[in-house]
Amino acid sequence: MHVVAGLGNPGGKYAGNRHNVGFMVVDHLAQRWASDPFREKFQGLFARGRIDSSDIGLLKPQTFMNLSGTSVQKALGFFKVGLPELVVVHDELDLEFGTFKVKLGGGTAGHNGLKSIVSSCGAQDFVRVRVGIGRPRSGSPEHHVLSDFSRQECSELSDVLERASLAVADVVRFGAQAAMNRHNTAVTKPKITGAIE
Repeated sequence: MHVVAGLGNPGGKYAGNRHNVGFMVVDHLAQRWASDPFREKFQGLFARGRIDSSDIGLLKPQTFMNLSGTSVQKALGFFKVGLPELVVVHDELDLEFGTFKVKLGGGTAGHNGLKSIVSSCGAQDFVRVRVGIGRPRSGSPEHHVLSDFSRQECSELSDVLERASLAVADVVRFGAQAAMNRHNTAVTKPKITGAIE
């Protein structure tokens, strides 16, 4: 079994934020593969599903971003699965909007959700699906991640969520290396110009 944890902040106030794209990908996975309904569990919202013949647990921690590891650790402990079976989906400032990358292990690049997971789980050897939100042309990164996608970005967001969801599915079905080989070859996308914030 794989646990797929999408990172974000709980509540309607944050629902459309760039920081919540991990939640959005998990919701897309739930719809695409017809998972069970989400219910409160592991200090998060949790649903079980299947991708082909593989069982998955979909998790949206409700602890706020900087305590995501608490929820993730509870889910891994309950199902007795290790970090190799964990896939974390999160926003990535260092990738342009419309791109994503599958990555195995590595640092946290200052991402509070990843830092919390590494701290709670004691290691960083898990798969990440890094969904690009780009760096702001002006203003602080903190304001950027906690603001909603622009109207132009929203017009392309469903395609981004679909492609990121397929990457998660390939991690589950074929393993991290196969997913990286397939999906990391086409991460460059023309930058959106004239986006309206």
